[in-house]
Amino acid sequence: MPSRAPRTPQPGEAARLTDELRAAGFTKSSIARIIDRDASLVSQFYTRGKGAAFVPALTRVLAAVHTAGITDLDELTSIAAPHITRRTTASGTRARVRTKAVLITPAGTGTGRAGAQAIASGAARLRPLIAEAARQGLRLAFTIRMPKSGYTLASGSRTDSPGIRRDVVQRADHTEERSYGSAATGGFDAADFAHRVDAAGGDVTAAVHGWLLETGRIHPDAPITHLEVRTWRPR
Repeated sequence: MPSRAPRTPQPGEAARLTDELRAAGFTKSSIARIIDRDASLVSQFYTRGKGAAFVPALTRVLAAVHTAGITDLDELTSIAAPHITRRTTASGTRARVRTKAVLITPAGTGTGRAGAQAIASGAARLRPLIAEAARQGLRLAFTIRMPKSGYTLASGSRTDSPGIRRDVVQRADHTEERSYGSAATGGFDAADFAHRVDAAGGDVTAAVHGWLLETGRIHPDAPITHLEVRTWRPR
């Protein structure tokens, strides 16, 4: 008797409410922030049928958006928080929320990376790193990876990344890594990028893509496939 293929859970009420919030202008990343979870969990509302525990919170958030016109993420987070119940383990204790620690050393150095899956959902795991770097007045640099055809400037061009021409890595899959900013060249103000991320609704990928586009370094449809952010304390 042939084995049956495992059934994929159908998206439920959480996915429907998420769709309505996205139609109202919110991203998966911003919705994840509102419910204080990682954006990958929001994606699982669709792929694994998860999210039932967040339906009461999402319902109230949607009502606040539609009836009161509230769009501020911090205010919506406050509205959602009282209606989110942590799941329990088999022993009845409250389950731990799995999060990735963001570490910035006392010297101000920190690193965060996002691969293809995290990039697709806005690289939300990098947002706390950038926010904390901004709070501490740090500098930052980043390395992106995308198809070579996505860049508008020649590989190693001083116009593209002045002073760090050596930091270009070409991959066998026709992608290329390029670094922007370093301690030697001064890097970028973390506060500026934090503002860009906030303006993009928490979507780090969109914020970095927007900067690359504004500065004429990439084509509009160029997809970022990997992203790394590094921080340090200016002397």
